[in-house]
Amino acid sequence: MEAEPNGVHPKMEQWRKAAAGTFWDVLGCEIESATDSRVVVTLDIRTHHLNLIGIVHGGVYATLVDSAMGLLAMIAKPEANVVTTNLHMNFVAQAREGKLIVTAEPLHISGKSVTAQAFARTESGTLCAFGTGTFRVV
Repeated sequence: MEAEPNGVHPKMEQWRKAAAGTFWDVLGCEIESATDSRVVVTLDIRTHHLNLIGIVHGGVYATLVDSAMGLLAMIAKPEANVVTTNLHMNFVAQAREGKLIVTAEPLHISGKSVTAQAFARTESGTLCAFGTGTFRVV
């Protein structure tokens, strides 16, 4: 199923409905756009996203990066389910407020796996975290 040129994937509304009440929804994540070659998700930073020293918790970044890459893997393998088998994170700068924008892109797609990369940035473009992930096709 091809994504439309404007970044509105045909399954976007289905994904939004499926997310209702899930961890994704509780965090406040939003799918901004999704194509075969790029997924963009966002999060408005709130107090509950912060750790004890007042910066975005590493688990929030990991969730956003993993989820954006997972959506990309789902697009690459629409006939199957995909699960994360490996997630490698790098945390490089802090954020306290504003919006996080995560972009995910494919690195390698085979019959049994999808490997991707994702970058979490502030609205001003500061790179806060990035990661790679491999997703097994089940």
